[in-house]
Amino acid sequence: MPIRNIAIGRADEATHPDALKAALAEFISTLIFVFAGSGSGIAFNKLTNDGATTPAGLISAAIAHAFALFVAVSVGANISGGHVNPAVTFGAFVGGNITLLRGILYWIAQLLGSVVAALLLKFVTGGLAVPTFTLSAGVGVWNAVVFEIVITFGLVYTVYATAVDPKKGNLGIIAPIAIGFIVGANILAAGPFDGASMNPAVSFGPALVSWSWENHWVYWVGPLIGGGIAGLVYEFFFISHTHEQLPTTDY
Repeated sequence: MPIRNIAIGRADEATHPDALKAALAEFISTLIFVFAGSGSGIAFNKLTNDGATTPAGLISAAIAHAFALFVAVSVGANISGGHVNPAVTFGAFVGGNITLLRGILYWIAQLLGSVVAALLLKFVTGGLAVPTFTLSAGVGVWNAVVFEIVITFGLVYTVYATAVDPKKGNLGIIAPIAIGFIVGANILAAGPFDGASMNPAVSFGPALVSWSWENHWVYWVGPLIGGGIAGLVYEFFFISHTHEQLPTTDY
């Protein structure tokens, strides 16, 4: 069972060169993703004079995030696994595919990458507001939590199926684009309701820079629950008892 594979990690793992290189890769990939994704929101607001969200804006956001995540995962895949998301890292941890200490390094790097991206966006745009994730009118916090659970489950399940599963074969080649596509599709589905974060790091950087924390917990609780469930489900039903466990260095 996945729970048996959960590991804390070695004490020296936090300073191991390979772990530090992986953390740096996560920092850079997350910076790339947040800069492009949040930047597209700033650009749309500028072009429309801060107009209300429109179908065209939603489609633009979905495409920008899908493309950016495709690139961010691709450039980090061979170094860190290309998580670019604390929820993905948490899903990998509960499935026994990454140690706790390495996962914490990834989390720190991902959050820092998001913060730096948000700061850079604020600077290069001359102080324009960096968009934060908020709930739409009529959407309750628990509605949003469930939205985040479901769409993050879909994201992390896709990660497992295309990048983690030992029998993925040539399917692993399309993992980055599949991961980007599911994020874009989820934005189209849930974006008008709660912004469709699926990623605590993506929410954290803009929230810190804009100092806007209203309902911010939603974008941690929902994705972590969804990612954890996906990791447990895929590991227990489709990997455990049928395949050898992946070494933690492989993902």
